[in-house]
Amino acid sequence: MSVKYIPVQWNRSKWGYDAVLLLGVGLFLWIFIHIAPGLLNHERPINPPIRNARAYGACAFVMLTIILCIGPLARLDRRFLPLLYNRRHFGVMTAAVALSHAYFVLGWYFSAYQGATQWETVLFANTSYGQPLGFPFESLGIFALICLLILAATSHDFWLKFLTPPVWKAVHFLIYPAYAALVGHVALGAFQARGNETLAVIFTVGALLVVALHIWAALRERTRATPATDWVPVGPASDIPEGRARIALLPSGDRVAVFRHEGQFSAISNACAHQNGPLGEGRILDCLVTCPWHGFQYDVRSGQSPAPFTEKVPTYRLKLEGDAVFVDPEPNPPGTPVDPVPAPAGTPAQEAPA
Repeated sequence: MSVKYIPVQWNRSKWGYDAVLLLGVGLFLWIFIHIAPGLLNHERPINPPIRNARAYGACAFVMLTIILCIGPLARLDRRFLPLLYNRRHFGVMTAAVALSHAYFVLGWYFSAYQGATQWETVLFANTSYGQPLGFPFESLGIFALICLLILAATSHDFWLKFLTPPVWKAVHFLIYPAYAALVGHVALGAFQARGNETLAVIFTVGALLVVALHIWAALRERTRATPATDWVPVGPASDIPEGRARIALLPSGDRVAVFRHEGQFSAISNACAHQNGPLGEGRILDCLVTCPWHGFQYDVRSGQSPAPFTEKVPTYRLKLEGDAVFVDPEPNPPGTPVDPVPAPAGTPAQEAPA
């Protein structure tokens, strides 16, 4: 936690997650390089450097598409949350695949344009920036690659602490302009080659899927949002399992996790101070909820991590009206103790799922 930094916090789930990623990348590249050429029916044979560049480029695009789909899918269905927990590893691997694509592209430019350096041919072979068709799509690819490398290089906890969470999160929003640049890179590059109808369909469906899922998740959350009132309804007290939480969306857009522990209710921010992990998905042990992402713990009565750790999250006031739980939408400063609210008599808690 805050005492030291660990290069990679490995556990069994992370090993399995990364093993599946590596297997998927290897399978995609093998199919694209050895199987796809015979299925795509190119008019002219494609030389190995171009085939390898397209394979790694297509793989990076598919990986980035999946990464951008995981967020809205997790908001739409909680069963996708395990994919969200280790998304940083997915991003770093995507940057590595994109860098391999750039390596093969530079090798092809060097062999195709003798007498000039690789970077000269990439940057200055085409300077038609004033027209849509024939636009130097290479510059869009370079921008997307730089963004991915920045995200990969700053994914470690040190940068989160050094930059502060708001700045770190703002930096990592670069993934959206990177994806937009990548879509333009593909549309103005590979799409212009004849005989690439199958590839065009794959990329078009991927881009439309990302946009559609984000719009769907935003509309779903908007319908769930509660109008601004003095107190926001959370739901029946009997629906909150013992040792677990119910997550509510506040008018501000923040999420609050209302926990039931030993017959009392407490509320803290749903966002972990480490990397905004979903605290409401964690379990309580001795009044401490453990973030399912990286194991950070917080006392649900105060929002403070146990000593010697120093992380804190905001707390919220609660009240009960009959069996209904209400939360004050105004957060307390991080680490502010709040007295738990006793559960109403005669309202048994729902059993927590196994």
